[in-house]
Amino acid sequence: MQMSGKALHIVSFDNPYPPNYGGVIDVYYKIMALHQIGYSIHLHCFVKEIPEHFDELKALTATVCFYKIEQNPLYFLSRLPFSVISRSDRKLIENIVKEEAPILFDGLKTTCLMNALRLKSYKKYLRLHNIEPNYYKGIASSETNFMKKIAFYLEARKYKRYEYEMNAFNKVFTLSEFENEVVNQRFSNAVYIPVFHGNVAVKELSDFGNYALYHGDLTTSDNRKTVMFLVGVFKQIPDYQLIIASGSNEEFVKSQIDDASNIQFVALKGFDHLKQLFSEAHLNICWSFQKSGTKLKLINSLFNSRHCIINENIIDDYKVSGLCIQVKNEEELLTAIKKTIQLPFTETARRKKILESHLNDIENARLLAAELSK
Repeated sequence: MQMSGKALHIVSFDNPYPPNYGGVIDVYYKIMALHQIGYSIHLHCFVKEIPEHFDELKALTATVCFYKIEQNPLYFLSRLPFSVISRSDRKLIENIVKEEAPILFDGLKTTCLMNALRLKSYKKYLRLHNIEPNYYKGIASSETNFMKKIAFYLEARKYKRYEYEMNAFNKVFTLSEFENEVVNQRFSNAVYIPVFHGNVAVKELSDFGNYALYHGDLTTSDNRKTVMFLVGVFKQIPDYQLIIASGSNEEFVKSQIDDASNIQFVALKGFDHLKQLFSEAHLNICWSFQKSGTKLKLINSLFNSRHCIINENIIDDYKVSGLCIQVKNEEELLTAIKKTIQLPFTETARRKKILESHLNDIENARLLAAELSK
C-alpha cells in the first residue's frame, strides 16, 4: 500500500526499462521500491534513443523526461570524462526547477550540470555505481581493441580528477563495502545501501540441477575475458555441461568454444528465460577480472538458483559472500566445480534468512529515505 510521500528527482544515466543489465537494474528497482513507500519520483533519463512508449516508467513516476546523449567526437578533447560531458543537456535544469525536491544523481556520469547556479539551493545525492577510475582502467586492461583500450585509459585518467566532485554531495550512496570505505576515507559522506534487484523471495528448488551456468552482458570486455577463461576451464571437465547465456555476442562465444561439445551458448530472450535457466542450473559461476561494486548476476543467482562459485571481485558484502563458494584462481575453481557437481543443494533456508532481510528492496528503500530526510 502506497503511503503519502515526498518528491524526489532521479537523474539516470540510461533508460531503466527494461532492467536488463547491471546498472539499470538498480535504478529501476530503486524507483519501484521508493514508489511503493510513497515517493513521488520525477525521473530524468539520458538515452541514446528517446523511446516512443514508456508506460512502465509512467506507472511508477510523477513525470518522466528524456535527454539525448550527445556523442560529439570533440568531447574527447574535454577535461571532463566523455561519459559525463555527453550527458549535459541544459533542458535537465529547466525541468528540475519545476519541482523543488532533492536530486539523486544515479551514477557519477549524470552529474555534469550538478553545479549549475539554478540548482544551488537543492539537496544533492549520488548513487555511486563504481569507483570510475578503477572501473575504466579495468575495462581498458581487458579490452583487445587498441583504440578502445586507449580511450578507456583516458577516461580513467579524467575520472581520477573528476571524482573530487563527490565531495559536493550531501551523501554518496555506495553499492559495496569497498566503495563505501574509499569514499569515506576521502570525503566522509558515504552510506552503504545494498543494490536494488527486484527479487522478493528465494526460490525453492530440488537438490540437484543439470549444468553449470554463466550469464552476462558480452558487450563488456571483462565479461568476454571471463568467457574465454571459463571455456578453458570447462574444456578440462569434458563430462560436465557449461551453458553461457547472453543477449549479445553469440558469434564471439561460438568462436571460443571450438569443438568443446560440453559448452553451449544460449541466446537470452529476457529475464523469465534467464530464471528458467537458473532453475535448471546446479551451479552458477560469477567471475570478474576487475573489482567494481556488486555484481547483479550474483544476486539473481542466489535468489533463483543453486550453488554459486565466485572470486573476490564479485562482491565484498560478507553476509552475501558467505552464501557462496569463493575461490582465487583457475586451480581452485576446477577443484570447486568437480566437488560441487556432486553436492546436493541444501542452503535454501539459510539464504532466505539472510537475503530476504538484508537484500530486501523495500527495507533498503526506507534506509535510503531516512538519509534523504536528514
